[in-house]
Amino acid sequence: MSTPIADSSNRLAWLLDGLALDGVRFSVLLSDDGLRMAHSPGITRDEAERFAAAASGLRSLGKALGEFCGAPGNAVRQNMTEYEDGMILITSAGAGTHLGVATTTDVDLALVAHRMNELAARVGRELGTAPRQEGAS
Repeated sequence: MSTPIADSSNRLAWLLDGLALDGVRFSVLLSDDGLRMAHSPGITRDEAERFAAAASGLRSLGKALGEFCGAPGNAVRQNMTEYEDGMILITSAGAGTHLGVATTTDVDLALVAHRMNELAARVGRELGTAPRQEGAS
């Protein structure tokens, strides 16, 4: 990954400070439609925007699979995907908003998930974004 530089459009990055834990590569706050709202150090803005778009796609896949864990419309609460070199966690953080975290393999996964859920509960209302409306400018 590239070296992150200061980003004046990253004013909400302070919200992600509680996710700066051992084994966490970076965290990203994103909208339901895949737009980056904020990102932590450790990732550039361009990389955070790509991560947000991909994380949104993963959330959509989770929604499509929800009925297999219950009934149609079964809501996704959290996505966890494990890779050889780490994990990606995505959790809801208010209406239309999500938190995404990338980790190494040497991470306290329970602590990261706990911090993510604490942050989502604490600021979910402030982070929530209304769905886009067709024809809005």
